[in-house]
Amino acid sequence: MEVNALQQMLSRLRQVQEDLQQQVNAVAVEASAGGGMVTVKMNGQKQIVEVKIEPDVFAGKDQEMLQDLIRAAVNEATRRVDDELASQLKNVAGTMPGIGGLKIPGLF
Repeated sequence: MEVNALQQMLSRLRQVQEDLQQQVNAVAVEASAGGGMVTVKMNGQKQIVEVKIEPDVFAGKDQEMLQDLIRAAVNEATRRVDDELASQLKNVAGTMPGIGGLKIPGLF
């Protein structure tokens, strides 16, 4: 492979990396549990940015149920972030020759 071609490929990979980082930063998902009793919003870095708990949850004073609802909402939000990022990565990888069939553990 020519040095020029290798430099072009590295430049393209850097651009793809920057594009992916921008896409990760733009990801925002929402998931709920208990029929909307607990709602969690999560960003592309899997950081929880908002938690909403309906007041009715507190009326029952059931700590275990609240913990289960929060856990379920967070786990679902995490799955949704993974799905969104995997989808975006597949789209980007498809635009690069030779990368489309690449399997990256944990991403697909």
